Amino acid sequence: MKITHNYSEVAMSLEREGSFASRLTAARDRLFVGREAEQELFRAALSERPGAAPVHYLHGPGGIGKSALLRRFAQEARRAGRLVVEVDGRTVPPTPEDFTAAAKDAVSEAGAVLLVDTFERCQGLEGWLWEQFLPAMPAGAVVVVAGRVPPDARWVSDLGWADLLNVVALRNLTPGDALAFLAARGVPAPRHEVLLRFTGGNPLALALAASVAVSAEHPAVPTVGHTPDWTPSQDVIATLLPQLIGEPSPSATHRKALEICAHAYVTSESLLRALLGEQAPELFAWLRAQPYIESTALGLFPHDVVRETLVADLRWRDPEGFASLHKQLHQHLFEQLRAVPSAQLLPATGALLYLYRTDGHMDDFHDWNQAGLVYDGPCVPSDESRLVALVEETEGPESAAIARYWLDQQPEAFRVYRSARTDEIVACSAWLRLTDDLGCDVDPVVAAAWEHARAHEPLRADEFLAVARFTVYPKAYQRPSPATTLAQWRAMGEIFRADRLAWHYIVMRDDGFWNKHLIHFDMPPTSTAPVVGGHPYRLFAHDWRAQPVIPWLAARTDAILAGAEGPAEAAVDPAVRQLPELAVLSRPEFDAAVRDALRALRRPDALAANPLNRSRLVLQNGGDLKEVLQRVVEALPRERGGEKRHRALVTTYLKGAPTQEAAAERLDLPFSTYRRHLTSGVERVAELLWQHELSGTPLPVADAPHA
Repeated sequence: MKITHNYSEVAMSLEREGSFASRLTAARDRLFVGREAEQELFRAALSERPGAAPVHYLHGPGGIGKSALLRRFAQEARRAGRLVVEVDGRTVPPTPEDFTAAAKDAVSEAGAVLLVDTFERCQGLEGWLWEQFLPAMPAGAVVVVAGRVPPDARWVSDLGWADLLNVVALRNLTPGDALAFLAARGVPAPRHEVLLRFTGGNPLALALAASVAVSAEHPAVPTVGHTPDWTPSQDVIATLLPQLIGEPSPSATHRKALEICAHAYVTSESLLRALLGEQAPELFAWLRAQPYIESTALGLFPHDVVRETLVADLRWRDPEGFASLHKQLHQHLFEQLRAVPSAQLLPATGALLYLYRTDGHMDDFHDWNQAGLVYDGPCVPSDESRLVALVEETEGPESAAIARYWLDQQPEAFRVYRSARTDEIVACSAWLRLTDDLGCDVDPVVAAAWEHARAHEPLRADEFLAVARFTVYPKAYQRPSPATTLAQWRAMGEIFRADRLAWHYIVMRDDGFWNKHLIHFDMPPTSTAPVVGGHPYRLFAHDWRAQPVIPWLAARTDAILAGAEGPAEAAVDPAVRQLPELAVLSRPEFDAAVRDALRALRRPDALAANPLNRSRLVLQNGGDLKEVLQRVVEALPRERGGEKRHRALVTTYLKGAPTQEAAAERLDLPFSTYRRHLTSGVERVAELLWQHELSGTPLPVADAPHA
């Protein structure tokens, strides 16, 4: 159906050739990309194809391109000879009378096209729109309503509207369309990746970032280098925020909930409760209702550009608040990771590591968006032949035979990764736990790990070393991929939860690809490269006794927060930041250091030189060796027979008898009896301290000193 008088005289004069309006229309045509599916649905309605719905409801968050798409529809309709009536909720009072007056030409003209933008400003009219206004539209009319809020479920489920209504949730541009968007605006190709990372394909954010990237006055985006770091200017943030999230948050607590949601990988009601208390249900429900928030099985998350803009805004506006939020989330997620059952280890690890995504090395090698393309599971006997085949395909038959050996020895060490689409096993990895030299005669890589550990800091009693082995994904062998991401999460999760882990080794084909990444995370390569099947492999090592998990993560936090504008001291607790590398002592060395420390209790200079000052048990209990020794000595009377040991130690070392003979005399004991009690006391103190050194558990609370 065509209407011959589709243009008013004013519109026709505006679009005459050579006018600003014609140039504006041409520019919009040239720069518009994507939305092919939505345009096809609209064209079907215009041409009145059988089965085409005449009413379209578009919804999506601010900046997603609703207005641009409506302008495109208007051009299509006019070119098809239709009368176009445009109503904007920002300028029409939200009453039935005013809305009807603004749309009256569409109601009275058969075949007209009514385009309603910013309908969220008229949301109170929704019931009236569906029940009274739209049913009165003439046959052949096409209606498109666009707003931030999806239509009420009553109308979507109404059988009467089933054949007449088409609801479309507008999403970000696809990566291909987003690249075309940037190219059309003249953004150089080397800048595309970093802009896509920030914007997530949001058209408004892309447009603003593109204008910065091509401006000679704002060289904000580097043109060279691998995935350069970039943060939006405050002008970009100030423009984006109100467009993306709309009205201000109802309260400071709601704003805090929004900032938590932006910072965390996913936000659950329990996470909000842990950080914000009993308002969590109300805050979670409010977040869930926002148009820029998505829901998954794990919780809520914001659209990429909303997330990045909120984080950048808080980091600039309140660096101390940003650091505090990071630490709160880190503490909660770390404790959660340590407590969850094994089946939840990967999501818990991914959520913790997500806090460090702004470290470029982390973001380059961990892909949270693509991780869902595969899923992790244990290797059951029926999977073993497929796993060995994957290893043989990528590493050769010799390596496959070694994988077969370890499957027989430690089947629980292996994981398989299945395609979420086909359920086929596409990748594998292993986390070998070793307490002796089992397999050294079979596996040159494991033999090299033991050789390195023994040459540097050998294992102590009840400790183990771990080897992350057979990280295999044939489509992208030992390169960043969804399977590699999950394999890394598995290894880091095991490390974060391990007790008495000494060394761990990550094994990679020795081509240098991972060197910079792993060195950055304090996992340098060892000097040897064992060869398997003609291929050299490199072991990347970390001694978790010398730098345990908590200070290691603190160093990562320090690096992240130091980039925030504002006082560097606000970023990380100075006591954590200044923690020195720990000393790793063998048991004989440890016992000797305990004896020397007891003898030096009344000589501060000698005590300060004792290697126990750099032991885990001292540094994690406040960093005072004298206090640590006193606490253990004062705890001895709690044990059976401990009173005698306690008296001998206190008299000899804490009260400082001039000689052992004098100490025996003070205790009114034969010298041989005194010596037996003293030797037993020193040995017991060393044993108790050694247990705490290995386990990392806190020392007992000290009793009041005995007389």
